[in-house]
Amino acid sequence: MYDPILNDLRRGAVADALAAAEALAAERPDDAQALRWLSAAQLQSGQAEAALASIDRAIALAPEDAELHLARAGVLVGSRKPDEARAALDQATGLDPNQFTAYVVQAQLALARGDLDEAQRLNRLAARVAPEHPRLAFVEGMVLLRQGDAEAALKQLSAALQRAPDDLQLLHALGFVYMARGHLAFAEQTFRNIAAKVPAATDLTLLIASLAGRQGRPEEALELLDPVLADAQRATAGVRSLAGRLHLQAGRLEQAAPLLQAALAGGVQDRELLSSLLELWHRQGRREEGRQALEACLAFASGNADLWLARLALEDIGSSDALEVSRRWVEAQPQSVNALGGRLAALEHAGRLDEADAIADRIVALQPGHGAAQARKVNALVARDPAAAVMYVQGLLAQAQGGDARALLYGWLGMAQDRAGQAAEAVASWSVRAQQSPSLPLPLLGPPAQAWPALAAVPEGNNEWPLLLWGPPGSGVERIVAVLTQARAALLVDRFGTTPPKDPLQPFATVEQLLSGQADAATLVASWRSALPARGARSGNVIDWLVWWDNTLLQALRPQLPQGRLLAILRDPRDMLLEWLAWGAPSMMDIPSTEVAATWLAGVLEHLAGLLEQQLYPAVVLRIDGMENDPQRLASALGQVLGGASLPAPVRVGSVGFPAGHWRQYAQALAGPFATLTPVAVRLGYPEA
Repeated sequence: MYDPILNDLRRGAVADALAAAEALAAERPDDAQALRWLSAAQLQSGQAEAALASIDRAIALAPEDAELHLARAGVLVGSRKPDEARAALDQATGLDPNQFTAYVVQAQLALARGDLDEAQRLNRLAARVAPEHPRLAFVEGMVLLRQGDAEAALKQLSAALQRAPDDLQLLHALGFVYMARGHLAFAEQTFRNIAAKVPAATDLTLLIASLAGRQGRPEEALELLDPVLADAQRATAGVRSLAGRLHLQAGRLEQAAPLLQAALAGGVQDRELLSSLLELWHRQGRREEGRQALEACLAFASGNADLWLARLALEDIGSSDALEVSRRWVEAQPQSVNALGGRLAALEHAGRLDEADAIADRIVALQPGHGAAQARKVNALVARDPAAAVMYVQGLLAQAQGGDARALLYGWLGMAQDRAGQAAEAVASWSVRAQQSPSLPLPLLGPPAQAWPALAAVPEGNNEWPLLLWGPPGSGVERIVAVLTQARAALLVDRFGTTPPKDPLQPFATVEQLLSGQADAATLVASWRSALPARGARSGNVIDWLVWWDNTLLQALRPQLPQGRLLAILRDPRDMLLEWLAWGAPSMMDIPSTEVAATWLAGVLEHLAGLLEQQLYPAVVLRIDGMENDPQRLASALGQVLGGASLPAPVRVGSVGFPAGHWRQYAQALAGPFATLTPVAVRLGYPEA
């Protein structure tokens, strides 16, 4: 819906762009992006004050959208008076400074619409006017960031700020880069520095409050918002949404409820608000109230996929109510892949497989290669005729373009070959998939036997008992994560996300640093602790899901964190290797070959076996063999190892995977790797054959 405006701006038809933007903003007054492009068109039309007002309205609706804050900084640049522009150029040239500003503004508009080549071209023209001007770094830095090189963007902007330390736009960009890199504390300080220069900037107050909340400081964030909430004109629906989510984060459900509901009634319908409302309704047992609120929204916005997804989330998956909601969604949007996908999931879980197959056909017709729909078609064929499924997937592979698509298809081919009894062929297909999938190199392991420091006594009066959760690739640890998520445990999963923490428990190099003495035990644990608030932890009573384990960590954990405990998830090591090969793992560990992977996995498990046998650190092992796909048994078993807690079972705990003992079907195809794993399997209590 924004493309016509962008196209008009791109070809210089400013009047047409302004007319289209005004019409869209009138039709969608609560659409922050519509107001953003109205601001851009107004700025191009010379309406600087109107442009600033429009972008401020957009920020009030979406106060945490950093792109809007960058756009506001661009409006301020584009609306500068000639004398101010001349001062910025330090009167270093006799050229018209307005020409420089025009190029810079055009470059920023190109950047905003994603046209990186055009942004760079215009920035080069600006550089001809003032080749040393620090503001050239804004576009250069943002282009680098969009290209995935945040480090280079940071260097560009930092160098420019050395020459122009008070340039607000460069400071905005620097804060944005820090946010993109996950350096929230640096981003917050940068925006606080800007706010100190512009005390009346409400938009920055909202952004700083959001950053404080994301770093686990909801109380402080709410204090920042109090003056804004007290002002009826500034307390927009977007502000109420942010405040409500902060109250929810702080555990104050009663204070969160009216704010979140007012935001929804005020037109905010983004995923952040809807997910918070879903959490609120579930925790307060007010699902019926949620149904009514979402139905009222859908009556006026039946094309909003996020509303429909939230509405579906209020029903038990596969239930008759979920089927009815998904039917209505498809009725409202019969050509929507999202709607059909929701219907597909509901039908699959209800066991209405013939209807699910028909929906899958409709999705593939609309979007060839759609993952879930194509998987449904393949799975249905595998169940009926595995040999035919092998031929079908081989046909898809012959047509597939791109590495990601081919990797997915090789995984499916292996599944079909597995069901067809073609074990060696399945191993070959999965090995190709592993080579074509994104992966991390296998961590180098420290020696399993080391001179260990003494296990310290638990500090007197200690009230924090952190749990370190880890499972090797193929262990099914993600199934335990699903149970903990359902139980709303204080679980940290960010190590597996796009912005993992920077603490020492994340990089593989920590092992080598501990062994060489480069890393200090006290500093390591202190760094882990200090990062917890920014990761959303309210205290040290957390469950930290680790990407890797190596007993070398005990060099720090034994003396500095004796109150911690390791929870290791385990299956038969040979089943783990097969599962890892066929399905991958959350850690995305590389499989250079099945032999190399087996050797590494055996080494990791030797560490675990030694830890358990010698009681090197408080630890408990949860063996999930035979219960991998039983949510109730998993919840019960996890509750037992956590001291007898009663945990609710999720509806599902992940993909089906293989049953316990399936490795025996591959005794010949993986004879060598299994021989490598058998000794440690026996050591951990599993049968030899």
